[in-house]
Amino acid sequence: MNSGHESADGRRPADLSRRFFLRGLGASIALPAFASLGAPRLFASEGAEALATTATGAPLRSAFVYFPNGAIPSSWWPSGEGADFQFKKTLQPLEPLKGLVQVCGGLNHKTAEGGPDGAGDHARGNGTFLTGVRLKKSATDIRAGVSIDQMIARRVGHLTRFPSLELACDSGRRAGACDSGYSCAYQFNLSWSSPTTPMPPESNPRLAFERLFGAGKPGERKANLERRRHEQRSILDFALDDARSMQRRLGSEDSRKLDQYLGGVRDIETRIEKTERFGDARDPQRDTPEGVPPEFADYVQLMFDMLILAFQTDSTRVATLLLAHDGSNRSFDQIGISEGHHDLSHHQNRPDWVQKVADIDLWYVRQFGKFLDKLQATNDVDGKSLLHNSMIVYGSGNADANRHTHDNLPVVLAGAGGGVLTPGRYVKHGSKPLSNLYLSMADRMGLHDVERFGDSDARLANV
Repeated sequence: MNSGHESADGRRPADLSRRFFLRGLGASIALPAFASLGAPRLFASEGAEALATTATGAPLRSAFVYFPNGAIPSSWWPSGEGADFQFKKTLQPLEPLKGLVQVCGGLNHKTAEGGPDGAGDHARGNGTFLTGVRLKKSATDIRAGVSIDQMIARRVGHLTRFPSLELACDSGRRAGACDSGYSCAYQFNLSWSSPTTPMPPESNPRLAFERLFGAGKPGERKANLERRRHEQRSILDFALDDARSMQRRLGSEDSRKLDQYLGGVRDIETRIEKTERFGDARDPQRDTPEGVPPEFADYVQLMFDMLILAFQTDSTRVATLLLAHDGSNRSFDQIGISEGHHDLSHHQNRPDWVQKVADIDLWYVRQFGKFLDKLQATNDVDGKSLLHNSMIVYGSGNADANRHTHDNLPVVLAGAGGGVLTPGRYVKHGSKPLSNLYLSMADRMGLHDVERFGDSDARLANV
């Protein structure tokens, strides 16, 4: 849409004013940390702790990985305590990275307990895991709380191309009732931007990759992205011009509706401008995934790879990954288990069922261990590993699924947080809200003014 008034280089006055405005903001906009620019301390703030930044100036990242249906306690919890501990069978795959992992005992989600709401522990376990609030029991009138990832993203999201990233290996239902009268929204979403607004995760690795890096083959993505932005801007310009010409003829009620519409259009434009402000996405020089792999192990690893690429390219510093929704009844024929996971979790202490659930728990930890191995093998801009500069929660909203308990939840905190965590330990915290851990993580991300989150009663000490 050419107005006929262009500068010598072909840009319209509106384009120039937008660029001058963004240039004026440049002093307050943090750029991604690129290793080619040299000294990582270039990115550290002077005289104050920067948001989502380590002491070296490298990005500090937080991720939350959820596995379903709790765990067999006797196979999960280590023997010993502190630095003198030994993994039991379930966590054994983490042994090579024992010095960068801490097992957190005694953390609870009392808000997930049934109380007067009765059944529905899987929905509550899932929906409460990152929110720490009691869910409203309804299939249609949903109410949870803002999740910890979104609380952090609101404060640090301006530092990266995407404020947060939500992924899943589970493309389940998003509406209707799923568990004893609870909405499916609770059970298939970890992340919530408001008490009534979940952040639906992307479960297709191809779409996740294209969102991060653009469509096409390596070397073609930049041109494709520029073409898509041009088309988006043309559509937005047309929509705004059309709306303005209509505005003079509308009554008060229709004007309010138009204002809401224009607000949405401006939000899209703001997101486009933010993307442009960070420059072109770094092409990871790998083929775009074809879609969901037929083998679940390949699927899980591919989604873990999306998370690694997002952190490695500093596309985001906050992410969630739902490996499977709580109550998942997936079978694991690849390890000789044909029965459904959820059915087996109600084992009533039958030894053969307990063993099968423990084997499934081990399978999930093996996948998580491979992810941690890749993070550890990937150098960050300061020469340390991505794992060193991350805080990765791995856990479930149910503890012993056979009894539907939500105390002493199975939780692992991996990474050193750039040096602000003390991994290599098994810490028994007593009976403390899991939300206390999240509050401590937010503190380390630079959110020092947050006094409470969910049902927290203090920051979790000794992490």
